[in-house]
Amino acid sequence: MIDETLQTLITLETKRQQDTLSLIPSENYVSQAVRDCVGSDLTNKYSEGYPGKRYYNGNDVIDQIENLAIERAKKLFGVPHANVQPYSGSPANAAIYFSLVTPGDIIMGMKLSAGGHLTHGHSVSFSGTYYTSIQYNVQADGLIDFSEVMALAVSQVPKLIFIGATAYPRVIDWAEWRKVADSVHAILVADISHIAGLVVAGVHPSPVPFVDVVMTTTHKTLRGPRGAMIMVTDRGLARDPDMAKKIDRGVFPGMQGGPHNHVTAGIAQCLAEASDLSFVVYGKQIVANAKALSDTLLSRELDLVTGGTDNHLLLIDLRSVGLTGKVVADALEAVGIVVNRNSVPHDSASPFDPSGIRIGTPAVTTRGMKEPEMVVLGNAIADVIDGLQGKKDFSSVASVVKKLCEQFPVV
Repeated sequence: MIDETLQTLITLETKRQQDTLSLIPSENYVSQAVRDCVGSDLTNKYSEGYPGKRYYNGNDVIDQIENLAIERAKKLFGVPHANVQPYSGSPANAAIYFSLVTPGDIIMGMKLSAGGHLTHGHSVSFSGTYYTSIQYNVQADGLIDFSEVMALAVSQVPKLIFIGATAYPRVIDWAEWRKVADSVHAILVADISHIAGLVVAGVHPSPVPFVDVVMTTTHKTLRGPRGAMIMVTDRGLARDPDMAKKIDRGVFPGMQGGPHNHVTAGIAQCLAEASDLSFVVYGKQIVANAKALSDTLLSRELDLVTGGTDNHLLLIDLRSVGLTGKVVADALEAVGIVVNRNSVPHDSASPFDPSGIRIGTPAVTTRGMKEPEMVVLGNAIADVIDGLQGKKDFSSVASVVKKLCEQFPVV
């Protein structure tokens, strides 16, 4: 039995999730089946190594579970090799670096302020500390300029290029990135942590035909437990027949010890769910909802980075209304809408109180909301922003949010 203090806190968090609307793009709700796996007796077993090559006895069942997750990942994404052991996205990216490049080598990734990730070479991350990192930016409109990217790559000659983002609201052009990588013979790695579910659903192009390695977390649009996968493509194996072996050694024993078997089972379950036709419907609705939300915010004369969205997220640039991301995020949370403050391209403000907020639709789509609810949510967000400027009273927004939460419960 869970001790009383902890049970109270868990109950409070469950209630918070029920009574608020998560518009954080990296959050989602898993199925009861995934929760059952993660809370199962599998957590009791230690399993250093890989199926058939463990350092502990008693892993016959665990081997079958991990092999099941591996085969489902390979089939779903169309790759010849998958490692399902990484604990999360950052350790997975660390394992990729550890496997394929040497400290001091030149790596290339998107600037954090432009929408990239810490592990793509930011100076405060291990990736920017132990490797020679060059960072590409976006244009004033928030879009990638491939002529600038190509020029940077040719001048600096990175050994490995990371592509993917945490706050880029447009489709990623994998073919153009292939041209950049080929120009300097760089290893090309796609981090699709945010868009993996959209790729599976067919509403975002797959990077698999164009890159050497694919990394994804499993807990965002893929709607699984908090874990990650590293996949090697046919192109990657053609480049280096030992690439899969290098990745596996990079994960274990390079960066990790025993895998989290309960999470591996949760990954196998979420991959099964993502293989169902209903997941295609879900992925399409995520994008439809993001576009409806974007259109509503634009109709209320709010500035969106790149002018809208192609995927599951959008960024509101608050500089034109004289507000900061923290002020708006805190005000929205007070009425039950949970977003995260976020830098916008060429932001001069501190990352602790940046000039934007990041909004996404995966979690509310899981709750069953569609375009009409996005119009309501978009107007609610705009009402709060107007209220913070003293243009109107937004006290009624909380009741609007409460009604949506009751109508679309977390299940």
